[in-house]
Amino acid sequence: MPHADTLTVVHHDDTRTRFKDVRYQLHRDGIRIWSEEGEHDVTDVLMTEAYRQRETKQ
Repeated sequence: MPHADTLTVVHHDDTRTRFKDVRYQLHRDGIRIWSEEGEHDVTDVLMTEAYRQRETKQ
């Protein structure tokens, strides 16, 4: 299951919902998101943007 530091869900009406530090699962009917606030099922999804910051090894 992918992990994202920031996840933005763009809805069909062009509104955006942002989540921080989440795990998520894309599926046929939308996206399921697990965050500190609990589990979210979002079905009105046009697009998602997920970003993961990785520490640089030196």
